[in-house]
Amino acid sequence: MKAEVPSLGQNTPDNRPWYQQMNRYHWFVLVIAALGWMFDCLDQQLFNLARVPAMNELIQREDVPSIMTAVAPLTEAEETKLLGDYRKEYGGHATAIFLIGWATGGLIFGMLGDRIGRAKTMMWTILIYSCCTGLSALSQNFWQFAFFRFITGLGVGGEFAVGVALVAEVVPAAARAHALGLLQALSAVGNITAAFISLYVGHLEESGAIGSAWKWMFVIGALPALLALVVRMQLKEPEKWQRLKDSGELAKSSAFTYGDLFSDRRWAYNAIIGLLLSSVGVIGTWGIGFFSIDLSRFVFESHFKDLGFTGAELKGKLTAYSAYTSLMLNTGAFFGMLAFSKIAQVLGRRQALALSFITSAASIASVFWFLKSPSQIWWLIPIQGFCQLSVFACYAIYLPELFPTRLRSTGTSFCYNVGRYIAAIGPVVLGLLTSRVYADYAAPLNYRYAGVTMCMIFAIGLILLPFAPETKDKPLPE
Repeated sequence: MKAEVPSLGQNTPDNRPWYQQMNRYHWFVLVIAALGWMFDCLDQQLFNLARVPAMNELIQREDVPSIMTAVAPLTEAEETKLLGDYRKEYGGHATAIFLIGWATGGLIFGMLGDRIGRAKTMMWTILIYSCCTGLSALSQNFWQFAFFRFITGLGVGGEFAVGVALVAEVVPAAARAHALGLLQALSAVGNITAAFISLYVGHLEESGAIGSAWKWMFVIGALPALLALVVRMQLKEPEKWQRLKDSGELAKSSAFTYGDLFSDRRWAYNAIIGLLLSSVGVIGTWGIGFFSIDLSRFVFESHFKDLGFTGAELKGKLTAYSAYTSLMLNTGAFFGMLAFSKIAQVLGRRQALALSFITSAASIASVFWFLKSPSQIWWLIPIQGFCQLSVFACYAIYLPELFPTRLRSTGTSFCYNVGRYIAAIGPVVLGLLTSRVYADYAAPLNYRYAGVTMCMIFAIGLILLPFAPETKDKPLPE
């Protein structure tokens, strides 16, 4: 039996704790939106965990021009270094292509979320990112892999904006920040699940039961498509959006709601500020932070070789420790996002963002500079996750509060996803810093210098914050 959409009643004073103000349908909407974003993040993290082994398998010696066109014969050590640098560089390219797809999908589906409805758009985004994640396992070369990651990114990018718009419009006003912060914190569960998947398939790879663990990660990542059926059958559109549709107001807007977004000076200003602030966090995460997983592989490879691991056993061990790194990163992230949701509620959105930018820079730089032994991932990496990913709880709360109902999905998606076009530069720059600027330094020292250098991006966020509007304790704009 389908749940009835209750009357919003968001203007009625209510002194009960926020969770007691949520009725059964409010919780249902929050759970469905959280599952959609959680599986979205599972896909993202599977990619981060699979990126290095995928590049190692898909890019071979004959794919590297500098090896194949060398005039003088190269030593084995020289070939190994050139091949490794080339794989690192193309790992950055694969991430950039994924982010470009993410940004493109966010812009398209964010607009559709305002035009055809939040629930319907969410269903399509889940289907796209799930199915194309599975197809990534069929890749035979880098460009096939990049193509499937681009299409996956289309679905991944669209889900966030419609999910947070849906929750923001359905739950009571007093519960909004808490519910959105919880939605974002639960995304860490998707990342943690990806780590356990990586651990399991890594163990199977180490024992010889399966071949390429990274391919099986992507096969498992196709399963969330089943959630789209639940969305299709049970989820209703928010009353606020439905009223606008029934009144004909949506039909009066321009064919492309981005024209509406920039035709009003207030919404245009909010969109630009939101975009710039979002770019800082996205670059910090996708251009630097998530590469701590790659760093751990490079740091620990020599460690396990010294212990006598080779071949499939070595690959399985590195896959396992990449998963441990991801697990610790996202365990810290879960608590960090809950903590910063509370900070945003008590101190304000701008203060929470400022604290997040400062601690993100400090924690990421510490990991890139000090991570040297496997034992450090149990404490150094959780601190990074707590600080670095907390900014996304702030975005989940802040961005929907900047725009009116008819532009909420569009505006949120613009801020969160156009930033990814800019952020796509981040992995490429990190790859170039690693393989070109700091090429004279052996791995992982080149990775350390590159990561610390890129932490300067967070200073830009601090410079922007005085120009951002504060939305704490204010109703959603109409």
